[in-house]
Amino acid sequence: MSQKSANSRIPRVTNRAVAVSVNVSRGRGKGFRLRGNVGACFHLQQKEPTLHPQIIKQARQSGQLNLSNRGMVEVPDVVWDINNITPEKSKMLSVSLDDTDGEKWWDQVELTKLILASNKLSTIPSKISNLQALTVLDVHDNQLTTLPDSIGDLQALTRLNLSHNHLQALPKSIFQLKEMHSLLLQYNQLEELDEDIGNLLFLEQLDLSHNKLVSIPCTIGYLSHVSKLNLSNNKLKMLPPEIGSMDALRNLDITHNFLTELPEELGILLHLEHLYVRHNHLVCLPLFRGSTVLKELQAGDNRISGIPPELLETLMTVKVLDLRDNKISVLPDEITMLRGLERLDLTNNVLSSLPNALGTMSHLKFLSVEGNPMKSIRRDVIQRGTVHLLRWLRSRMEGSLSEGDDSGHCVHQEIGLHSVDRFTLHVTRTLDLSNKGVKSISEELVKVAVEEDVTSVDLSKNALTDVPSRNNQLNDLPLELSTLTLLKELNLCNNRFEEFPPVVFTFEKLEILFASDNKIRIVNVSGFAKLPVLTVLDLQNNDISNVPPELGNLRQLRSLQLEGNPFRNPRPSVLAKGTLALLEYLRDRIPC
Repeated sequence: MSQKSANSRIPRVTNRAVAVSVNVSRGRGKGFRLRGNVGACFHLQQKEPTLHPQIIKQARQSGQLNLSNRGMVEVPDVVWDINNITPEKSKMLSVSLDDTDGEKWWDQVELTKLILASNKLSTIPSKISNLQALTVLDVHDNQLTTLPDSIGDLQALTRLNLSHNHLQALPKSIFQLKEMHSLLLQYNQLEELDEDIGNLLFLEQLDLSHNKLVSIPCTIGYLSHVSKLNLSNNKLKMLPPEIGSMDALRNLDITHNFLTELPEELGILLHLEHLYVRHNHLVCLPLFRGSTVLKELQAGDNRISGIPPELLETLMTVKVLDLRDNKISVLPDEITMLRGLERLDLTNNVLSSLPNALGTMSHLKFLSVEGNPMKSIRRDVIQRGTVHLLRWLRSRMEGSLSEGDDSGHCVHQEIGLHSVDRFTLHVTRTLDLSNKGVKSISEELVKVAVEEDVTSVDLSKNALTDVPSRNNQLNDLPLELSTLTLLKELNLCNNRFEEFPPVVFTFEKLEILFASDNKIRIVNVSGFAKLPVLTVLDLQNNDISNVPPELGNLRQLRSLQLEGNPFRNPRPSVLAKGTLALLEYLRDRIPC
């Protein structure tokens, strides 16, 4: 057999300019031999040289193509030409009405949605301009460093996701996409934002977080339809006052920057609901005179030294106020004007006292003042949680009650109506007579408490002879208590529980659970997971030898107390960092 005829039987692997032929003849003792670009042949294994015909067929019928998470380094050319019918392709299309298997030309629609996310793409070819009907383009989580100018030809594009890439700049043509509604650019390396950003007049969502921006152009004020703007984790030192012209803005996140002040114009955003300015260098906040629907203001980790009463007057609608890790020394009485406030975080400031009127804020569900040099409030009162702290503050307002001696004992023989503020009863629905040293309660007081619809009564730590003490010897609770469907607070302290009774985990509205000074050995994480609004959990001074890491998944907890137990981990240094750090520590130790 001749050398030529032998080679004619060997298949040839071809792909455009790459050609490799394999000669397996052993003539003249030369052995195996490879010819051509061998490296390119093996490199093709990392690409997607073509797509299954069925994928193309479905894309032509639906107008959508999802090629995410395929490890592609290049996009097959057939994608860019998916709607171009060549003579060869036309021969494959069926024109028969009876053909049920062939690809019919009348079933084809233009590609409108292309997803190339989570691949290894470093470039997008200019042929992307062929997809004129594209409305959604998602190329997030790739390795893109540049974009072609031809991307500006996609005039129908409304959503563009370029997040999690390596882009250092954007082509000017991208700002010609006048129909754009959502532009996601987070987690790139952008150092500058072109002033032409103001041309995207119909933009509704803009995310530029986790870049290297040092400034924002004043033309951003033209984006009057943007409702959500994220500029967090950049290097911004100031915001343009034109930001006050973004009339539709509802959610603004500028955390983790280097801002020393906020423009006054920020306070005239009529529809602003959520403002996040944590981790900056702010020393004060603007007045929000025009922000009449502001619900959440997070300004922790700044350098704010005071909260002027005139500022509080502009925060009447706020439900969440985060001022932790600042330098606030005085909380004014005007804080009580925020009648809808539900969460107030003042952790790690320099407060030495709190206004007693704070105790009358019946809507306040969470109050944190840990890490302050409090002089007028004992540490154990603070550690008991929001409800007890508010009760304590209310009790300071009852001037007719005796303060008692240093040991906490009072000299009352009987508590009557004259000793209680009826208005406080009506507003708070709470009768707190704890630690008064009284021996009896007048019938008149009980009658008034009923008339004012009091729902919570605390008679602990007194000298009452006809009411049982709080310190009992309970080790179980009856299942009949499950009928208490509205129970929000449960105090099981100073008993003999070795585990939590099953009925506890039926109280879906439970927010506060005190179980210190018992003999509890096991932390029932699966049980606590059934309590979706539990925010305070006190397990101090029990027999817990192991803290399950899954406890960290209870992200709704704002106060978790575990001191005084025999476990080795977490160590006291971790417990001292506070609840959030403790939960994060536990989550980090959940086995993968």
